Amino acid sequence: MFDHAALRAQFPILKLTENGHPLTYLDNASTSQKPLSVIQAVEDYYSTQNANVHRGVYGLSERGTDAFETVRKKVQAFVNAKSYKEIIFVRGATEGVNLVAQSWGRHFLKAGDQVIVSEMEHHSNLVPWQMLREQIGIEVIKWPINERGELSLEDLAGLLNERTKLVAVTQMSNALGTINPIKQIVEMAHQAGAKVLVDGAQSTSHIKVDVQALDVDFLVFSGHKLYAPTGIGCLYAKQALLEAMPPYMGGGDMIYKVSFEQTEYNELPYKFEAGTPNIAGVIGLGAALDFINQLGFERIAQIEEELLHYATERLSQIEGLRIIGTAATKGAVVSFVIEGAHPHDLATLLDQDGVAVRASHHCAMPVMLKFNVPATVRASFGVYNNRDDIDRLVASIHEALDMLR
Repeated sequence: MFDHAALRAQFPILKLTENGHPLTYLDNASTSQKPLSVIQAVEDYYSTQNANVHRGVYGLSERGTDAFETVRKKVQAFVNAKSYKEIIFVRGATEGVNLVAQSWGRHFLKAGDQVIVSEMEHHSNLVPWQMLREQIGIEVIKWPINERGELSLEDLAGLLNERTKLVAVTQMSNALGTINPIKQIVEMAHQAGAKVLVDGAQSTSHIKVDVQALDVDFLVFSGHKLYAPTGIGCLYAKQALLEAMPPYMGGGDMIYKVSFEQTEYNELPYKFEAGTPNIAGVIGLGAALDFINQLGFERIAQIEEELLHYATERLSQIEGLRIIGTAATKGAVVSFVIEGAHPHDLATLLDQDGVAVRASHHCAMPVMLKFNVPATVRASFGVYNNRDDIDRLVASIHEALDMLR
């Protein structure tokens, strides 16, 4: 028998109380809580390994560099990249998309070229392409979602043409929970001669991602949604693309030789990692990957699918509640609105019972416009959540509605 209580015990923050109630944390799509192993890894780094990486010839720096680069190879294995050179450390998925837009996009795209962006994207996978549109005159083409919050491959086929250079799409929607058929999307885009950038910020903590099997050109994800610290994430890109792309930023460690006449850039992956990196964040990311690998995606899926089914069933019984996003294939996210209760008011009242949910547009305003709502309440689940958390959510909603109606 799997000991779920022991799993929850690995997360110190879950012992907190809020307003006299046990903390019920249901905002995992925004950021996940951190297991003790991650917290200790960061503490141990600062206590025993703290030195700048790649520069020092003394023992402390060399040990820190070894630990740092070991994590790069862990990430390589985690997403099944061909080479560690294809793994670029960034601050998060947002920086990863911006890097691709400003390095690959500005160098290889021109006015009139088209970038297809799905309607369910986080702003981080839309705004950078709009900025590029303003800079060089590309066209940003909307790939619409249907009333269930799903993308149609037939619609994509109708959008792809000889001017399409990139399809930018999330693997799992943060606002709807929809999981998209990335392999089929990539096959269709490649047949049209286009590249594919996948936002894996939501998906990588829930499902196994294999970049070689999917044949994606670019993949970004953030550590903080993956039980790792904030301020760290990764860009995966095929080595040939990275070799051809110019550096995103200039500074230390991305150079090989500098003079006032010219600069020679460093080899991959360091060409894209200017300045002192978030070393402690990388160390914490490595510990988080160890935690996930030890737990296993089969176990993660079992926990989260059961929670999604139970939460959907319980919430659907609440009078006036409408779930936003009912895709056939979903991750552990339930967004909803309730007649007569503004999402912000509802979330504020839930907090009085120690229930933490997100109430906003979730950095996905086109989704809110699609469903004609100002915001939704979003309950999103992690491996440490259980049925009691959902029961407390439902009970608190009933109490809040008694006050609001």
